Amino acid sequence: MRRFLRFLAACAVAAVAWPAAWAQSLIVDTAAVEKALQSGAIVWDARDADDYAEGHIPGAVNIGWVGELFRDANREDPPSSAVASKLFGDAGMDVLNREVIVYSTKGDSFAYFAARMLEYYGARHGKVYHGGIDDWKAAGKPLATEPTKLPPVALKLPAERVGTLWTNDVVERVRAGGAQIVDVRTPKEFAGDDIRAIRGGHVQGALNIPYEQNWVDPATASKLAAKQVKTRDGMALKSPDELKALYAKLDPAKETVVYCQSGVRASETAVVLRDLGFRNVKVYEPSWLGYAGVLSAPAENEVFVNVGALNGRIASLQNRVRSLEADLEKLQKAGAK
Repeated sequence: MRRFLRFLAACAVAAVAWPAAWAQSLIVDTAAVEKALQSGAIVWDARDADDYAEGHIPGAVNIGWVGELFRDANREDPPSSAVASKLFGDAGMDVLNREVIVYSTKGDSFAYFAARMLEYYGARHGKVYHGGIDDWKAAGKPLATEPTKLPPVALKLPAERVGTLWTNDVVERVRAGGAQIVDVRTPKEFAGDDIRAIRGGHVQGALNIPYEQNWVDPATASKLAAKQVKTRDGMALKSPDELKALYAKLDPAKETVVYCQSGVRASETAVVLRDLGFRNVKVYEPSWLGYAGVLSAPAENEVFVNVGALNGRIASLQNRVRSLEADLEKLQKAGAK
């Protein structure tokens, strides 16, 4: 009888989880941002200071590019709670007592990373304005160029690593078997063809669903680089039904571990999954950068970096740069005569 009741409960979750979770979304639109500003929420512009100065949502706060402030230069891990407390406190961002909405450019995973950092330190997970400054402009909303300055607050963030797993945790799950792990990197990174750590490949048993697949057009970034499109409109999120289909192989009731190279891209997919009703989503914070460095950690498509060949390519590039600099100097001298 107990098994039967558990079965019925699981069926009920499957039937209602998706739409119910979407109604309480961590992902918000332009109207929600306007309403939040009126109610006294903190709107956090996670872009760099120069982009912020060129034009931002009126009332939005900026403390610099989140990718630099909240990632160690080598390990790419977040700083201590003491450091984060000072960053937020000095900026007057009382993240423990006020709602926070984060934005950047449309579809930028760093906005999701910033929103997740709030939860990481024991605050409530921030909401994300996915359309960001692009949707704000497209809606004809006003922009400000003068910075918003809030009075500093004494802030002591109560925790670290909330909502995350670390390498030992993931290795234990992989060796135990049955873990539900999503690798949101590119197919080439997953296959070991694009190596960005001491070795390439992926966590054993992981399912590869690149985070760009959350977008209406996953190829938008490459199209922008090739000047095939002029806007980031293709980075709009797919509909809830399309996203549900994308993650249909996963069990929303089971712990889901999401990783990328260093935890940034994973942040976007983690929020999407939470909005789709996944009950226990964790970001593997060190991600592949950390996992690859533990050589005993079980991996598939494992490929090691050929350091000698890499050094050779670097030396060749350095020689090429010196040659181009010499040619440029000759041209400058010839033009001065």
